[in-house]
Amino acid sequence: VVHLTLHPRDLIMLSPGDSAPDFSLPGLDGTDWGLTAAAGDPLLVAFIETDCPTCRLTIPYLKRLAEALGPNGDRVVAVSQDGGEETKELVEAYDVSFPVLLDVDLDVSRSYDPPSVPALFLVGRGGRIELSEVGFHKGDLNSAAEKMLSSLGLPVLTVAGPDDGAPAMKPGCTSRHLESAVPVSSGEVTVEATTEPSPEPIDLRPERAPAASRVTLADDEGPYEYCMSAGFSPFLPVVPPTVERVDTFLAAIPHPPDRVVGLVPPCYGPATIEKIVANAVMAGCKPEYMEVLIPVIKAACDERFNLHGVQATTHSATPLIILSGSAAARLGFASGAGVFGCVARANSSVGRALQLVMANLGGALPGEIDMSALGNPGRFSYCVAENHEESPWEPLHVELGFGQDESTVTLFAAGGLTEVSEHTARTGAGVLRTIAATLSTVWSWRRCGRVDAVVVLCPEHAATLSSDGFAKSDVRDFLFENTGVPLRAFDHEGTEGTQARDSYEEVLIDGEPHYRKFKDPSQIGIIVAGGTAGKFSAVMGGWLTGAEGSQIVTYPVKW
Repeated sequence: VVHLTLHPRDLIMLSPGDSAPDFSLPGLDGTDWGLTAAAGDPLLVAFIETDCPTCRLTIPYLKRLAEALGPNGDRVVAVSQDGGEETKELVEAYDVSFPVLLDVDLDVSRSYDPPSVPALFLVGRGGRIELSEVGFHKGDLNSAAEKMLSSLGLPVLTVAGPDDGAPAMKPGCTSRHLESAVPVSSGEVTVEATTEPSPEPIDLRPERAPAASRVTLADDEGPYEYCMSAGFSPFLPVVPPTVERVDTFLAAIPHPPDRVVGLVPPCYGPATIEKIVANAVMAGCKPEYMEVLIPVIKAACDERFNLHGVQATTHSATPLIILSGSAAARLGFASGAGVFGCVARANSSVGRALQLVMANLGGALPGEIDMSALGNPGRFSYCVAENHEESPWEPLHVELGFGQDESTVTLFAAGGLTEVSEHTARTGAGVLRTIAATLSTVWSWRRCGRVDAVVVLCPEHAATLSSDGFAKSDVRDFLFENTGVPLRAFDHEGTEGTQARDSYEEVLIDGEPHYRKFKDPSQIGIIVAGGTAGKFSAVMGGWLTGAEGSQIVTYPVKW
């Protein structure tokens, strides 16, 4: 451990309006690149490190911008703070075509003075900085792209879309020039840093990964017992993933076996097509189910869903798969009677395959990383389809902006299912008041605001609501306005939820003061599923809502 002495001034990088310091650096091919020589249209300079995960996350977006700039793609420039060999490996791994310069002595890094990397500086025509930012920020990447493309008269492109699996923002790593000692001066602050070598970087956007290992069993070794003893599914037998079975699946998939669909938290094992298939075989899937399972894995690995938190929490939440659209009927997914039970191979095996991927590639085994206090039956399989035939409203995928002919998978970090019996109410409002009473208890009765919920309406309840003129949006608004916890429930100080009551919104429900359960109507998801006999609906509470927890994520069903 070494002590670094820094002056506060050294932690302030160049800002918009400052003049961009001129510099000249060698590229990987040995030719020098100079800022003055490149003057003219806006130029994006990105400082990076080869072992920084956030830098690796940013590079594909810089590559996308450079490609959109066409012949002017060299106006995206990366400045590597590492040596030639490490930088060359990074460039080859990502097939980078824009200029990458070597700032081995870190002189240019000191002149721009970013506290962390990646650091982006958009230099305008007059040589002044128009944008400066550290870390990964989709908004800033899109702003830089808009300015650069519009200045050249090119169509504006969104280089960082909201639903591509990456977070809206991610902090970076300490800039190399701050890892070495700087002169002591007045107003100094002392920071500890380690001189130990950095761990192997996690590549957050790999395109390919090594093939799965092959195991040859002895003649007297049973494949079913081997799969259990090897930990592939230690608590329930699986279908052995033989080479022949896996190859049959791979032949039906229009993607190479080594293509990485995502990294599975919390251990971030690469989910290649081949490894997903192996787990699908073990779960009892048919090859055609991969059309649904692959986007399910994408959704699970989407950082907005936060599978890392879901896998490691002591809460019972686990991914609930909701399939919406024509793919459900075409592939044999159940949506009617007994939909949450073992009623269809498609539901059971796809839900099970996700759980196996989470354990075998994500590494969250029960009692080790998965420390859920009670667990959840859904951790065997949690997969349902919407009952479109019995629903009076537009399906979930259309509600979310997809086309009528499309299909989607939606993942929700759901706890257990709470059944709501309402057989005597004859009005839609009566049905919803009973559901609202159950909704008020999700997560913890007195805890308000920071939890999502999904309401599963049975066809009979949906029909009652529709006949009373309720659209789906009306159902959501009614539940939002009428779900709360009475203030008298907070008389018992020290119980969960009472500590945060100052942040709750007080409203009147049926003339009595309540705290509103949800902050926004969008926290209540609504689907129609289940059989036509019996007026039983259900409520499922989620895990924490928003950036600190798990967000509901939807992906289209397509290859």
